[in-house]
Amino acid sequence: MPSLRQKVWKRADACCEYCQLPQGLTVLPHETDHIVAQKHGGRTVFENLCLACAQCNAFKGPNIAGRDPVSGEVTRLFDPRQDEWTEHFHWNGAILAAKTPVGRTTAAVLNFNAPERMQHRQLLIAAGLYPVDSRRD
Repeated sequence: MPSLRQKVWKRADACCEYCQLPQGLTVLPHETDHIVAQKHGGRTVFENLCLACAQCNAFKGPNIAGRDPVSGEVTRLFDPRQDEWTEHFHWNGAILAAKTPVGRTTAAVLNFNAPERMQHRQLLIAAGLYPVDSRRD
């Protein structure tokens, strides 16, 4: 019987559920993330777990919200179990662009477009490796 961790990896197809980076395109190991951190009452159950690359997981930490950089309002973060990725984000070359307040807030808190992350994506795009499938637009 597959472990909870294995089920999370399979559901995510070994891709970060926030920035969509496949595990095979980075040397840092992806991690199982609590969408709602345990310190906020989140449980270690399949419905509250997602796969996150090391950078997204480090920037997210226990956060469940942040400030929308446009409105300044406190806004919840993207929830891979409740939200559709393409409703909140889209690709503009190597830029992971936001479509909604939730997307903007998540992009800011998780630092999606930090120079080193964009440079990595640019190299992957130039090699024809990223984005890799129809989940990404």
